Amino acid sequence: MDERLNIETEAGVDEAGRGPLAGPVVAAAVILPAEAEIDGLADSKSLSAPQRERLVAEIRRTAMAWGVAAASVAEIDRFNILQASLIAMRRAIARLAVIPHLALVDGNQCPMLKLPMRAIVNGDALVPAISAASIMAKVYRDHVMERLHRRYPLYDFASHKGYATAAHLRALREFGPCPLHRRSFAPVRELLLQPSLPGFAHDSP
Repeated sequence: MDERLNIETEAGVDEAGRGPLAGPVVAAAVILPAEAEIDGLADSKSLSAPQRERLVAEIRRTAMAWGVAAASVAEIDRFNILQASLIAMRRAIARLAVIPHLALVDGNQCPMLKLPMRAIVNGDALVPAISAASIMAKVYRDHVMERLHRRYPLYDFASHKGYATAAHLRALREFGPCPLHRRSFAPVRELLLQPSLPGFAHDSP
């Protein structure tokens, strides 16, 4: 029997970064004690960056266990963004120091694991552990994109985190995609089909 197993716990699971044109997709799994009360827990998208930073520190202090993992740009392009998100979720759950008896997953699909799971639509706004996972995944991914900005400063990833803002699309048109860009996403794929696209050689992320 796995010593990590705890039959009294539930893990919240969520991802961040399905929509951007660049960067990895990140997932987090969080197990909160039944008596935990973390003021301000909510869907990460409804919170400001300072609020998320404050909350993620409290989540780390309070949680029984937490895990964060990513799926790469190459995996997103190879398997599609949904499958890559589920891969990241599996990895995050595998990193938990405690095996929960149930995983509650935001959305309508669950990763394939030998663990009871339940998908909950809008779970990041309804279940505290999923809210905590949403916040942790978002903060971790934002930090990754801020670090990658230093490698690819022309795209200003620190500002938009890879999302399709007007500034990001202008940079894509001007410089062409870098290795962080998801070739399977339409705005990037369409640029790659243009014969006049600027060449832009970089090392792999």
